Amino acid sequence: MSNYKFETLQLHAGQEADPTTGARAVPIYQTTSYQFKDTEHAANLFGLKEFGNIYTRIMNPTTDVFEKRIAALEGGAAALATASGQSAQFLALNNILQAGDNFISTPFLYGGTYNQFKVAFKRLGIDARFAEGDNPESFEKLIDDKTKAIYLESI
Repeated sequence: MSNYKFETLQLHAGQEADPTTGARAVPIYQTTSYQFKDTEHAANLFGLKEFGNIYTRIMNPTTDVFEKRIAALEGGAAALATASGQSAQFLALNNILQAGDNFISTPFLYGGTYNQFKVAFKRLGIDARFAEGDNPESFEKLIDDKTKAIYLESI
């Protein structure tokens, strides 16, 4: 699909028409669990030797189409859908930070984000440093050798 224009990717990336019905719309799979062909199939899925659905919190075919579509639209190799913005920011920052590291943010954040940064990350040994404003100089003076990210949010 790399030859398609943005408009076509918005509608079709990440999905093939249903081979049985020819339906073009992405089906909504309202399930939490999936059936395994046999114990070997289950072992291969859980052992990551075979690709497939195990449990909806890990992967769902509807979500898979969405992730592939976003990756195609953004020119990425892959994408990850989360249930909330807080989940997304936690995963993004948690992947690059470890205990002893810090990141810098503006203090002008959604309340839940501010609390996640100030309280939850602190429990993990990660320091969220809040600039005095949103001008570059107030961020720059907080940077040290343990700074791994600068986080800005538009609300």
